[in-house]
Amino acid sequence: MIPYLDLHKINKPYDTAFLEATQSFLNSGRYILGEKLADFERDFSQFCETKHCIGVGNGLDALILIFKAFIIKGKLQVGDEILVSANTYIACILAIENAGLKPVLVDTNFESYNLSIENIKNATTQHTKGILMVHLYGQITDAEEIAAFAKEMNLILVEDAAQAHGAISHRKRAGNIGDAAGFSFYPGKNLGALGDAGAITTNNSELAEIIRALRNYGSEMKYYNLYKGVNSRLDDIQAAFLSIKLKDLDFDNDKRRGIAKRYLKEIINPKVHLPFYDGTENHVFHVFTLRVENREAFQLYMLENEIQTLIHYPVAPHKQEAMKEFSHLNFPISEQIHTQIVSIPLHPMLANDEVAKIIDVINSY
Repeated sequence: MIPYLDLHKINKPYDTAFLEATQSFLNSGRYILGEKLADFERDFSQFCETKHCIGVGNGLDALILIFKAFIIKGKLQVGDEILVSANTYIACILAIENAGLKPVLVDTNFESYNLSIENIKNATTQHTKGILMVHLYGQITDAEEIAAFAKEMNLILVEDAAQAHGAISHRKRAGNIGDAAGFSFYPGKNLGALGDAGAITTNNSELAEIIRALRNYGSEMKYYNLYKGVNSRLDDIQAAFLSIKLKDLDFDNDKRRGIAKRYLKEIINPKVHLPFYDGTENHVFHVFTLRVENREAFQLYMLENEIQTLIHYPVAPHKQEAMKEFSHLNFPISEQIHTQIVSIPLHPMLANDEVAKIIDVINSY
């Protein structure tokens, strides 16, 4: 069986380094907001070429804290409307709502599965105050145009870069395009921790200062609270693991692109719709998505041939039981994507013979 993702195989090369980091962490005697976290925040901000990185508990918290910080700064007000793609993961919408803002869902496109500049311009009204730009599946699209439009219209631009670690568009890394960006380091991400973990990057020093306080009960100094904050601190042990893996991220992303290029060149089956890719570094292929009309039959066929697949994501957010307030809306492109999308294995440890088998099996479908 070729698993969709083999985390044990991905993390196995780091066994010795992880053990050494764990021993160093134990010997340090400081386990929260310590030296390991400071090291990773420095390393990741340098990687993203941003002034600041703030480690937090997970990707959802990262987005919530960004929006709350903008409210504290007075750049947003409770109830303001934020544009977000209708086919994204529910966490994006939860983040906007949990910060006291109003998500406005916008239909996407079949090419990139992301919001295009045209989508955004058509959806922007006098009530629009911000954009949550999701780099879905690891691809950055229309970055320069969206950033320029946001600046022209005085809109807050927040990146959900949870799936796009290391992606580059017009010489800018994901995380350095908008006013701030939220990252998730969930174990299955391109840069994955061994548990929940997240971070925020920004070039706005005032915003960074507020977020650092918000993640720690709203406190800059112990027992003195400036804001009504939360407890969302990236654990030092996870930060240590992430610093180790960060050194290989660009190399691993190049391997992902190489596999993706093989898929795009060698999968030739009219029943299968391949994703768009322009061949640049703007895609890090967190997932490689196909569209097939009879997804259930395709997944069963793949499983019978000992290849595991996954769906990102089976239910559109506005069709979720938890999101009844959006149930009256109609997003035909997003809805079709959610019924047809299926992801095939793609990760740095995938062997050449496994890639060849996946291609042959799909071509025989």
